[in-house]
Formats: sequence, C-alpha cells, structure tokens
Amino acid sequence: MELILWRHAEAELGEPDEGRALTAKGHKQAWKMAEWLDHNLPNSCKILVSPATRTLQTAEALGRKFKVVNELAPGASAQQILTAAHWPDSREPVLIIGHQPTLGQVASLVISGNVQNWSVRKGNAWWIVQREREENTEHYIRAVMAPELLNKAQNN
Repeated sequence: MELILWRHAEAELGEPDEGRALTAKGHKQAWKMAEWLDHNLPNSCKILVSPATRTLQTAEALGRKFKVVNELAPGASAQQILTAAHWPDSREPVLIIGHQPTLGQVASLVISGNVQNWSVRKGNAWWIVQREREENTEHYIRAVMAPELLNKAQNN
C-alpha cells in the first residue's frame, strides 16, 4: 500500500478555520506540488480531502477527481485518517490532503508505530510505502517533497 500525505498549502489567517482560503503564495505552492504529484501518482490513486476550503483549493490544483471526507477535517485523529484511507488494507494508493498536526501524527504512527508530533510543512507531500518482504511488513518513505525544492529544480 502507498499512502501519500499532502498538507494544504499556505492559507490566510482568520475565522472560521474551515473557511480559510489559500494565499497567493499558497496557490503557487499547490500548483507546483500538484504538477509533481500528477507526474508521479498512479492513475488508480484515490484522493481523499478534508472539507476545509484550503484543502479543497489545494486538491483542485491537482486537476483530478477527489472525494471530500468529513473525517479528515481539522482536529481529526491519526486513526481517523488511517481508517478513511483503509490503511493498511487498500490495494490502491491513497492521497490524503489534510492538516497539521494530524498528518505528522499519521506519518509517525505508520513509520514508528507511535503517535508523535512530527511536522509536515505547508504544501509538503510525504509518500509512505508498506510492503511485504520475506514474511515481514516494512514501511519506508519513498519521498518527501517541498514546493521550494520544486522551484529550485525548475530554475536550474
């Protein structure tokens, strides 16, 4: 199984929290990461998105069909995210577009087995893979990508 965690891009401050929109910088972050993801995600990837405005705008940059899942809203637990993704039983890759601190907690739980407060920066994507090898289950990080790194790669 492949689990891709994409934190929404930079958003405006304000209330209500669920209504915060992306900033101009956030739109650029979302488009850059979406381009990278679109080139790397399999066509069969399921995309699950928090109902918050900033996550919806981040998902729209990808230009693929996605499903809004209320259980991914701000304040969700790591276990709620994994349940929504059907981790580790889904055969299809799953992209989750969500929030901190939950995405960092999901990454730590999957990789270390414990919920810790790992930081996933705005606009970043973490690609985690689970595989069976010689009757053992292994987890590894395939990629961690930041929009700033994509800027540098495109400018060279």
